[in-house]
Amino acid sequence: MARDDDAVFKALADPTRRALLDRLRADNGQTLGRLCEGLGMARQSATQHLGILEAAGLVTSVRDGRRKLLYLNPVPLNDIQERWIQRFEVPRLRALSAVRRRAEDQMGDKPQFVYVTYIESTPARVWEALTDAELSGRYWGHANVSDWEAGSRWEHVRTDGSGVADVVGVVEVSDPPRRLVTTWSAPDAPAGGEPSRVTFDLEPYGDIVRLTVTHEDLADEAEREAAAGGWAAVLSNLKSFIETGHPLPQAPWEMAAGH
Repeated sequence: MARDDDAVFKALADPTRRALLDRLRADNGQTLGRLCEGLGMARQSATQHLGILEAAGLVTSVRDGRRKLLYLNPVPLNDIQERWIQRFEVPRLRALSAVRRRAEDQMGDKPQFVYVTYIESTPARVWEALTDAELSGRYWGHANVSDWEAGSRWEHVRTDGSGVADVVGVVEVSDPPRRLVTTWSAPDAPAGGEPSRVTFDLEPYGDIVRLTVTHEDLADEAEREAAAGGWAAVLSNLKSFIETGHPLPQAPWEMAAGH
């Protein structure tokens, strides 16, 4: 089944839940206890509100050792923008753009981006769309090329026939169809530079798939800005491609995540 927009609108209708999202927008990746500080709210009440936000896909959680960190996920807001705003040629709302730009982690010991989307498909099919060169080229504008064995090189190659790879890296973890971890670097990156890292986690969610994309170790504000816009566009296009067989019209290929 596709995401229910009613659940997103219901979640956003409550001022307490909007306050929780505002707190995550200002400082993404908080524990429940820290999120509740200063709100005068019992943990049980906060847990109930967060359950509604998580069911709507607006909040996701990531385990970090013994801690569970909560993250704002802007993908449902981007989906609503695509459906209810962009289709009617209304200018992009600044508030939504701000959420997308700022949905990142400012602290070095936490993932900098955690995006979640729900796709009407199977983990195997989503894995194929991420790793097959021909399929990824159709919705991403770049072909993801590798044998996808741990330790192998991978390349993000333009589909314009030039053969140019805009991103290169190493496959760190390959556990189909559950988990893929890759490093990301520009081909001309200085020797010894630290690459960023992207993790794709795929898991069944009822009869659909929950895809979590974590992008961490980004070098500077410019990379964070590019990733914020890029992943929202790529994930929306991936979802449309798998569910309908067609990418979104006028897909922003130039917004490849992180570049």
